[in-house]
Amino acid sequence: PALLALATAVFITSLTETLPAGLLPAMSADLHVSESATGQTVTVYAIGTALTAIPLSALTAGWRRKRLLLTSMAGFAVANTVTALSSDYALTMAARFVAGVAAGLAWALLAGYARRLAPAHLQGRAIAIAMSGIPLALSLGVPA
Repeated sequence: PALLALATAVFITSLTETLPAGLLPAMSADLHVSESATGQTVTVYAIGTALTAIPLSALTAGWRRKRLLLTSMAGFAVANTVTALSSDYALTMAARFVAGVAAGLAWALLAGYARRLAPAHLQGRAIAIAMSGIPLALSLGVPA
């Protein structure tokens, strides 16, 4: 059950990264910008993840992991709620960046949790199961 919860968190954070690609017409109409500008919501999420995942992991190394993971996922949920409700392009882009930051930190934490849930000889398998959310999100979750 714990590995399934981790895989679900990975699935949701991965799905959220690329989801706008399938919703470009609707999002661009709501945001009153072109589809290509709306497509940058995927880019800004990825930038938030790429620029901050490792530094945040290092900066928070001494923090309690459970509280940090819960805070990260709460920030992720708030940022995605703002994205869903926003009709302002700048606010949407800022929320997507924050969601990317939260997801990047969560991914680093989730892999560590998966490793600690398993005995030494099964740790690689546990990480693989937890991270199975990534290919599942990319293959099943993104709308056509």
